[in-house]
Amino acid sequence: MRRLRRKRTSIVFQRVPGVNSRQGEPKTSFRVLLSFNSRSLYLTRLCFKMEETDREAVATAVQRVAGMLQRPDQLDKVEQYRRREGRKKASVEARLKAAIQSQLDGVRTGLSQLHTALHDVKDIQQSLVDVNKDWRQSINTIENLKDVKDAVVQHSQLAAAVENLKNIFSVPEIVQETQDLIEQGQLLQAHRKLMDLECSRDDLMYEQYRMDSKNTHDMNLIDSYFGDMQKLSEELAKQLWMDLASEDLEANEIVSLLTWVLNTYKSEEMMGNLELAPELEMNFLQPLLSQDVVNELLSTYMSTLTSNIIGWLRKALETDKKDWLKENEPEADQDGYYQTTLPAIVFQMFEQNLQVATQISEDLKIKVLHLCLQQMSSFLNRYKEEAHLYKEEHLRNRQYHPCYVQYMVAIINNCQTFKESIISLKKKYLPLMIEEMLISSHACIDAVLDDIAKEGCSSLLDEVFIDLEPHLSELMTKKWLSASNAVDTICVTVEDYFNDFARIKKPCKKKMTVECHRRVVMEYIKAIMLKRITFKNAEERKEGAERMNREAKQFRFLFKKLAAGSGEDTEGLCDVIEAIAEVFKLTDPSLLYLEISTLVSKHPDIREDHIAALLTMRGDASREMKQTIIETLDKGPSQPNPNYVPLFKEIVIPTLTVPKLLK
Repeated sequence: MRRLRRKRTSIVFQRVPGVNSRQGEPKTSFRVLLSFNSRSLYLTRLCFKMEETDREAVATAVQRVAGMLQRPDQLDKVEQYRRREGRKKASVEARLKAAIQSQLDGVRTGLSQLHTALHDVKDIQQSLVDVNKDWRQSINTIENLKDVKDAVVQHSQLAAAVENLKNIFSVPEIVQETQDLIEQGQLLQAHRKLMDLECSRDDLMYEQYRMDSKNTHDMNLIDSYFGDMQKLSEELAKQLWMDLASEDLEANEIVSLLTWVLNTYKSEEMMGNLELAPELEMNFLQPLLSQDVVNELLSTYMSTLTSNIIGWLRKALETDKKDWLKENEPEADQDGYYQTTLPAIVFQMFEQNLQVATQISEDLKIKVLHLCLQQMSSFLNRYKEEAHLYKEEHLRNRQYHPCYVQYMVAIINNCQTFKESIISLKKKYLPLMIEEMLISSHACIDAVLDDIAKEGCSSLLDEVFIDLEPHLSELMTKKWLSASNAVDTICVTVEDYFNDFARIKKPCKKKMTVECHRRVVMEYIKAIMLKRITFKNAEERKEGAERMNREAKQFRFLFKKLAAGSGEDTEGLCDVIEAIAEVFKLTDPSLLYLEISTLVSKHPDIREDHIAALLTMRGDASREMKQTIIETLDKGPSQPNPNYVPLFKEIVIPTLTVPKLLK
């Protein structure tokens, strides 16, 4: 430790020279002493730290040895422990020496690179000094070469002029070649020649502008010399457009062509751009295609579109027909009404074609809409036929179509959707004035849709009455008079069907409820007219009349419930049953004329065979009484009520069951 301390002191004295290397001034004694004291203090602290480290190492070693020699038998292994610790010490010292050697090698390499960098910096500094010296000496020389520079510029201009002379003298020849290529139909080669002419013109104008930008005379001279080039460009463009128009184009290609020619070409994106306004007069801009060619393209487009729409509609109908045979119910809209995808598909197609037509012109848009309405009318006639065939096929085998009722409901709802979509389409794409001109076509479409919906409702009611047939045939029989629940079953069946019919949209459902009410009452009256039973006495007539009154109330209650919220009057139709019951209930035959005359006044479509059937069922009217009543009623024609719903005119009484009345 003393040796290290003396060595450190000598090193400190060696590092304190008498002259400051940076300032070149001798240090004062005070500064030398201060520097010596600070270094002595540093060495003292370092020695103290090393002594403290030695003490910690000894203490650690003592603890380690104490841990090894805790039992007497471990004293025999002292030599073994010493050798093991010696090996560990040697290993640690070897690793430490290797680490120190590696650090020293790195320091040595770094110092070497620093020396090399210093030499390079000095060389670069010297080179920069030499360059600066040479540059200052050459300034005068560059100024002396100005004449040479001007000569070079003039020579380059002459070289460019010689090169351009070739292009200038070849212009007439290239123009003629381009004209021949256009006439021969070799448009691609003609376009290449035209591009060469444009490049030559642009190069000449650039050189002229670079030399003398204010010389407009030479600029105009160059422009007039290349004047034939503009004519060739217009002729080439015309030929290109004619070739495009004469090709067998698809509908979408015709749309793209006409949209460009009629709209895009003169729009602000192209020739109508404001930046071109000072140099281009839009009123003098010739159309790309003549009006005859445009009309021919429009005619071709309309013909192709007609064919496409017919094909699309046919395919859509075939797809819808396949859905009718499915075992799954049709989808419902947001309000729960059954529907198929047919209206959406059809009007999406119409919408797309109208949007395309709008891009071309207003006139074409109106023509396309008129075409869509025409094809819609034809399509709906086919739709009507297919719905009728669907009904007939179902009636042949009612087990074949498991969801017949649901899909027939969807067909009825589709009619309402078609109506709404047509109105929406016309409002969106037609001005009010033109819309009024298409009222007739719209009325025709509405009539077909009404027929489809009406036939669909009738088909569903036929389905109801097929199931009601055995119960209707039980009316006005001995079983009915004694104890029958036929009317109860009829009411339950009708209500059950109308639970399914709740998925029908309101306009059609309202009409369907009224029609079902009318048919039920008519079938009830028909059962009376068929004379399935003849009352034998006043007791039976009273019992039958009371039963008829009860059943009339049942029908009235049922259809009032079904028509709830529709605003329909459901009271009047059942009155005829009660009026007939009064005829049967009457105990005095002499008053029959008054009751029957009241019945006839309220129901003017009742015929004499109907009256004869009523009197026959009553059972106590003689042949002479029947004839007298009928003859008397014939003398006083009644005034029909304009709101009257005919019931009797559709009831046909078989001639074999009605005795012929002699007048």
